[in-house]
Amino acid sequence: MLAVPYEYEAMINSRSLSELHPRLQQMASIFLGKCQEEGIDLLVTSTYRDHESQAALYAQGRTKPGKRVTNAGPGKSWHNWRCAFDVVPMRLGKPVWGTTGLDGKLWDRVGQIGESCGLEWAGRWKSFPEFAHFQFTGGLTLADFQAGRTLDV
Repeated sequence: MLAVPYEYEAMINSRSLSELHPRLQQMASIFLGKCQEEGIDLLVTSTYRDHESQAALYAQGRTKPGKRVTNAGPGKSWHNWRCAFDVVPMRLGKPVWGTTGLDGKLWDRVGQIGESCGLEWAGRWKSFPEFAHFQFTGGLTLADFQAGRTLDV
C-alpha cells in the first residue's frame, strides 16, 4: 500500500449532483429526467470543483500539456460555486464529444432540453462555447459570489 502524507488532500472534481447548490440539484435532476424520457443517456462528468482542481484544468493547454478545456481560473468558474455541471451524451456506451453532423444535432437537443429547464447552456456562448457545460446563477455574477452573496434556495 502506498503511504500518503497526512497533510495530503486530494483535489475535488465531483460528479455528484448532491455537491451542487440545492436549487441547481433540482433543476439538474429534472433536466436529466427529461433527457432520459427522450432516450438521451447523459453522463455527468463534473459538478463541484475546488480551486486546486480548477487550477489544474486551467493549466491544460497553457502551462501543462493537453487541449484547453476552460477559460476560467480558480474562483472564476461556476463549478467552484456549486452552480454548474458538465455532461456528455452517451451513444452505445461511448461518450459523444463531436459537435458537428449527427453529434451536433444531439448536442443541440441536449442544450434545448437544458434551456427548457431554466439552465444556461454554454454551447450557445459566442466566445469559447462549451457544449458540456450547464449552469444556473440566479442572475448573480461571479463578483457577487466572491463578495459572499449566494443563490436563494
